[in-house]
Amino acid sequence: MVGVRPIIAQETRRLAWADVREKSRSLTVVGIGADGWSGLSARAREAVLYADVVLGAARQLAYLPAEVRTRPWPSPLLPALDGVLGEYDGRRICVLASGDPLLSGIATTLRERGHEIEVLPALSSATLARARLGWSFEETEVVTVVGRAVHRVTRALAPHRKVLVLGGSVTELRDLLTVRGYAQSTLTTLENLGAEDERIADGWTHEPGPLTVFALICRGPRLPLTGLPDDAYEHDGQLTKRDLRVSALARLAPAPGELLWDVGAGAGSVGIEWSRVHPLNRAVAIERASSRAERIARNADALGVPELQVVTGAAPEVLAGLPQPDAVFLGGGLSVPGVLDACLSTGARIVAHGVTMEAEQALAAAYAQHGGELQRISVEHANPLGGFTGWTPSRTVTQWSRE
Repeated sequence: MVGVRPIIAQETRRLAWADVREKSRSLTVVGIGADGWSGLSARAREAVLYADVVLGAARQLAYLPAEVRTRPWPSPLLPALDGVLGEYDGRRICVLASGDPLLSGIATTLRERGHEIEVLPALSSATLARARLGWSFEETEVVTVVGRAVHRVTRALAPHRKVLVLGGSVTELRDLLTVRGYAQSTLTTLENLGAEDERIADGWTHEPGPLTVFALICRGPRLPLTGLPDDAYEHDGQLTKRDLRVSALARLAPAPGELLWDVGAGAGSVGIEWSRVHPLNRAVAIERASSRAERIARNADALGVPELQVVTGAAPEVLAGLPQPDAVFLGGGLSVPGVLDACLSTGARIVAHGVTMEAEQALAAAYAQHGGELQRISVEHANPLGGFTGWTPSRTVTQWSRE
């Protein structure tokens, strides 16, 4: 490579080796853009040049000077990741990532696995896309489907919303938008951002390459995050209806990043809407009937929260080993010995619904022993009655909640 040695010599003169070793950690993650070596900061170049080995994808390593000691990642990466790093234990490792390593990047994986890392980011693809489009940070939602289901985009769809989608295929995205009634949305592809062959095109007609960000200006039906109409769910009648669902969620009080157990989940509506409140929210839906568990998974995909975990089995036995919840919704199983006690033992906020006399007795006993709030909720809907309009009552539900 022409001019490589002058580059390294210049970097060496500028910063002594001892200084580099003192400033850097043993594992540094460097973000690199499509502009390659020329786009790296001086500090990022130092991390690359003085590493004992630089790890990365083959296309990223190709940007580097020939003298740099490199090793491409194996495929698949994740099963081999710790083993590769272990081979260089005690030596200086530099890992290359695309753009911002903490935006759907390898730095997040390394951090979650307990590695102490220094991160030197480049401009992310999302930042470059917003710059090209003139979209502000505040008005733009970024959804990553890198290694994840494209259904995640559904949660972000709302009229006039501006959304950037990272990863996935244009075919999957087009299909999703069409199925969800958003085929009139503006879909733009932004390829190879920052490179000489950067290209921006109409995503409905253009077939882009792999390094593409998708930009949406949404046009379609409004679907609220919570309080969805009952017909938004596929169900067999076992569904926490909208008015009761909203009441339960108000007392479950979801906050960003919290985990819910939805026990006796039925159609999964409470866990799904808990997850829709914020992208960091998580839920585990526990359902003993396998056909309903499969239905919950379909509902979660359709409503934009495919990461919702579905556990098939009977409570309380199946609850053992689940991650500690912040809140529990108990929509069924109150008359099963040990279910309510297992939920109470978590110390989490709890909301339980009962419609039978046996369930109501269990909730009354829980209220007497643990306090909280006990109420009966009766909902009536106006319907035609002959030539007039009358009230049709739904089954009364007893609700017990405790913070």
